Amino acid sequence: MKGKLAQVWIETVIYTLIALVMIAAVLAYAKPKLEEMQDQAIIEQSIGILKDIDALVLSVVQGGAGNKRTLDLGIKQGELKIKADEDFIMFSLEGRKKYSEPGIIIREGNLLIKTLEKGKKYEVNVWRNYSGKYNLTYTGKDSSKILSKSSQSYQLVIANTGNENDIELINFEVN
Repeated sequence: MKGKLAQVWIETVIYTLIALVMIAAVLAYAKPKLEEMQDQAIIEQSIGILKDIDALVLSVVQGGAGNKRTLDLGIKQGELKIKADEDFIMFSLEGRKKYSEPGIIIREGNLLIKTLEKGKKYEVNVWRNYSGKYNLTYTGKDSSKILSKSSQSYQLVIANTGNENDIELINFEVN
């Protein structure tokens, strides 16, 4: 009787171990794929955000000096760089998703996208260059601002502050 009871316990432990090994194997395959899908969604969302920012810049330019627009930004991963000193805005994300061929710049509308290989991960940069067309400023200065991931959304204010040497001055501020 004792031998039969011991055998039942041994079988139970073995079946439990087999089930745990199978679950671990599925997770080892599924988790990277899930992270890659999340990165893909974030990249596409970021492209949409940069297109929205570009549309607002064009809107304030068409509205003339003194025109101002506000955009609520939620950044869950990566960072948005406002590089006023170089007149461009960029979103960067490091993750598992290879969005495009590494080292090759692709164009999507007014946006440029470049994937860089960093070991087993990839850095995807999406940017819009306004150099020569508009003079970007951050809080009235040729400085840079980096907006990183946050649980709170940022309020980005884009304003047309006039014209200098036939180039529109576009000011960015974060509230």
